[in-house]
Amino acid sequence: MTVRVGLTGGIGSGKSTVSALLAGKGAVVIDADVLAREVVAPGAPGLAAVVAEFGPEVLTPAGELDRPAMGARVFADEDARRRLEAIIHPLVHDRIAAIEAAASEDDVVVQDIPLLAERGRTDGFDAVVVVDVPTEVQVERLVRDRGMSQDDARARIHAQATREQRLAVATHVIDNSGSLEDLQARVDEVWAELRTAT
Repeated sequence: MTVRVGLTGGIGSGKSTVSALLAGKGAVVIDADVLAREVVAPGAPGLAAVVAEFGPEVLTPAGELDRPAMGARVFADEDARRRLEAIIHPLVHDRIAAIEAAASEDDVVVQDIPLLAERGRTDGFDAVVVVDVPTEVQVERLVRDRGMSQDDARARIHAQATREQRLAVATHVIDNSGSLEDLQARVDEVWAELRTAT
């Protein structure tokens, strides 16, 4: 039986690292962020829909979606964010369904979904893995690794579910506040538990 896993974690938690480690173990990883970029690539119907909704100023001179500008706009405007999500989410959902349908019965399919707790869609999974770090670690990483200001980092964190809300939906928690070796060891443990469910 295919095991469906939801993987989530706050911005700066190291969820992408965990996703890559699980892929290295053989998981079929579906990255919602990657799919969200694909559905608004130049020539894609999703990009045309975004331009129709928000105007041509959301494009770069090369005709691509200006992601930083769009991101700044929707983080500052709840209505704009909802309108953008109404375009992108159904397209991403269709792509996820197609990838899952192609998986074999003994696969562990991991959906990497940053806003899983916010969406309230956790009951569709056999397991929910939450990558967890303290908020101050998130802020430190966002400032150090992504060049954000402290205020911008905190605003991005507060736009997501709280740490407590994510932990409340977890069936497995991966603490990523230690070393890479600690993280790899914990991923090994969780992977073994997920494989026993197939």
